[in-house]
Amino acid sequence: MFAPARATIRRDAGLWGYERALWRRGLAPVAGVDEAGRGACAGPLVVAAVVLPKGGSRSIGTLADSKRLSARLREQVFDDILGVAQAWTTVVIDASEIDLRGVHVANITGMRRAVARLPWRPGYVLTDGFAAAGLGVESTAVLKGDQVVACVAAASVVAKVTRDRIMNDLHSAYPEYDFAQHKGYVTAGHAAALAAYGPCDQHRMSYVNVAEAQRERLSRLEDVVTRTGLRSATESA
Repeated sequence: MFAPARATIRRDAGLWGYERALWRRGLAPVAGVDEAGRGACAGPLVVAAVVLPKGGSRSIGTLADSKRLSARLREQVFDDILGVAQAWTTVVIDASEIDLRGVHVANITGMRRAVARLPWRPGYVLTDGFAAAGLGVESTAVLKGDQVVACVAAASVVAKVTRDRIMNDLHSAYPEYDFAQHKGYVTAGHAAALAAYGPCDQHRMSYVNVAEAQRERLSRLEDVVTRTGLRSATESA
C-alpha cells in the first residue's frame, strides 16, 4: 500500500501535498472520503466522496475541515467545491440502518457506497482517520485527514452541509427536539427533549442515552396506566 506521508510529503507541503504526491505517481484521480454525524444520537450518517481537480486550490476559497468553518462559510465553500469538483457523491445512512449494523460498520459501508457511486473509478482514495476495506481501489487512511488533505477536507464539508440540511428539514417535522440547533448531537437541550418526549423514529435506539430515555418513557407510561387502572377499580368498588 502506498504511504505518501512517509516517502514524499514534506511537513510544509500544505493541504494539497497528498494529492500532488499521488498525481506525480500517476494515481489520479484522487478521491477524498469523510463522514458527518458519526457522533450524533439522532439523524443519519452522511458519507461524501469528492474528487478535486489539479490546481483546485485557486478555485476554492477557504477550504478546511468542516468543523473549523462557520455554518455560513461552510455553505460558501460547499458551493465552491461543487463548482470545481471533477466528481462528488453522498450516501445517507438512516438511523435504523445504523442501529442494525452498528455505527462503525455503517460508516465503512457508506464509504464503499460513496466510492462506488462516483462516475468512474478513482486512481486512489484517501480516507479520514481509519482504513476502509473493500473500496475496490488502493487507499490510505490519513490521521486528521480532514485537516491536512484537500480532497478529504472537501468531503468533510460536503458531508456536513448535506447532513445539516437534512437535520434542518427534520426540525420541521419534529420541532420539539430542536434538531436545527444541535443537529442530533448530545447537548443539554437535546437531553431535556429526550427526557420530556422520549425518542422519535429519527433517534438511534442502539445508543445508550436514547435507549435509557425510551426505558424511562415506557416506565412513565406504565405508571400512568397503573394509576388509571387503580383509580378506575376504586371508583367502581
